Amino acid sequence: MTAPGEAARRKPARRPTIKDIARRAGVSESAVSFALNDRPGVSADTRARIRRVADELGWQANIAARALSGERAGCLGLVLARPARTLGVESFFLQLVSGIQEVLSARRTALLFQVVEDLDTERALYRRWWAERRVDGVLVVDSRTDDPRPALLADLGLPAVAIGGPATPQPTGPPPTAPLLSTVWADDAKAMTRVLDHLHDLGHRRIVHVAGLPDLAHTARRIHSLRTAAARRGLDAQRVRSVTTDYSDAEGAEATRRLLDAAEPPTAIIYDNDVMAIAGAAVAAARGIPVPGRLSVVAWDDSPLCRVAHPPLTALVRDTAGFGRLAAAELLALLDGGPPRTVEGELPHLEPRQSTGPPPRTG
Repeated sequence: MTAPGEAARRKPARRPTIKDIARRAGVSESAVSFALNDRPGVSADTRARIRRVADELGWQANIAARALSGERAGCLGLVLARPARTLGVESFFLQLVSGIQEVLSARRTALLFQVVEDLDTERALYRRWWAERRVDGVLVVDSRTDDPRPALLADLGLPAVAIGGPATPQPTGPPPTAPLLSTVWADDAKAMTRVLDHLHDLGHRRIVHVAGLPDLAHTARRIHSLRTAAARRGLDAQRVRSVTTDYSDAEGAEATRRLLDAAEPPTAIIYDNDVMAIAGAAVAAARGIPVPGRLSVVAWDDSPLCRVAHPPLTALVRDTAGFGRLAAAELLALLDGGPPRTVEGELPHLEPRQSTGPPPRTG
């Protein structure tokens, strides 16, 4: 029998080593190193056999040892500097991370994710990760209108992919890149034009865009695009405009109340995410304002919420997980020695549903 306390005094099981894997797989230790570090020098069959043996033995890379030896950490970083209260209601980031993780899992690469309160904390975290060699590169989200992060990452020499583009549209092509920085972006200008065309063709002339955080580049891009597209159609800038929020359902609802209380309320509202659109439609319903009879509603991002709402919400549909896969693949390509690139993601398409229709005859 085991004496009391004996189990607690036992030494932990020895971790499997490259030598153990080589012995069981019947190959050299150098072959094991090549296979586990995704380096050329072994056949596909040998690589698969070595990885299978490593999994059977429960082998894991020693991150600290890899960092000291100058090898990759096998981990990428993602920092989100937003109020934590706004994250649980947005499906966008869950879909984005699922796409990122799909690509990283295939390369046996981990994702280190952290939520912080502001950009200063985010930048300090990048410095710490770089000093500790915790990550090989980072995925940067929520580009700002005056963003200090690209310069810091360039100074650190930390490879990165910026998910999103600059604050203003690029008249002659996609946004430029910086050293070790690739960009994956979507054309918000064209997407906003599609939404405005849909509402304009229905007859709407009083349209308000309930936008997200004002210092985000894509918020500025959408506001600019709406203003430009409205001006091309000769629409009144006071009747076609944007207001900013924090993306939450509470602020989306409050913005809707203010708009509906105005002397000349909008006949159509474009919301920057699905949660605000649902909240706005609920405010209208509570006031006895039929959707779309007196108010048309459009959500920027489609989700199951939009599809099960009553009525189902017209929404911009995009492959957010695919956007995440594209960003992760670009960062891995950068780490593999590829050049910095700017890659445009798939343009969202508008899915008209029952929440948009002609404005009321008196509108």
